[in-house]
Amino acid sequence: MTGTNYLSREGFEKLKLEHEQLFYEERPALLQEVAEAAAQGDRSENAEYIYGKKRLREIDARLRQLEQKLHNCEIVDNTGRDTGRVFFGASVDLKKEGGGSLTVQIVGADEIDPLQGRISKDSPLGMELMGKPQGGSVEVSTPKGIARYTIESIRYA
Repeated sequence: MTGTNYLSREGFEKLKLEHEQLFYEERPALLQEVAEAAAQGDRSENAEYIYGKKRLREIDARLRQLEQKLHNCEIVDNTGRDTGRVFFGASVDLKKEGGGSLTVQIVGADEIDPLQGRISKDSPLGMELMGKPQGGSVEVSTPKGIARYTIESIRYA
């Protein structure tokens, strides 16, 4: 992974909490389980030992990934930011041409949650919204055609 990983304070804390839980809770408990399974004898046919070692490799890989993300991140704090334009961290209320509304929050790749309206700044809609003013409009190509939105309001938490 190269480059800067933009995160909100909330996203940073979530990744940090996951790292701490894996490192201080899950990994030590799993090490104990693997040691107990190894003490039972023949490891080649010991399913608990084999599974434990596999899970340990998965945890170690995730820990390395989290350490890299946390090391290369930049925490973006938009508290008190002028709500006149859309930037990272903004919650944007959109009105869809033809009816309907949508609220999205512009976040980094590690914070995406479409069900919660959290979209990547690098997504087609996220890229279109960046820098646009309140009252502005955007067009996004979708599988169903071009979707047009008007920016109703912009908020920063």
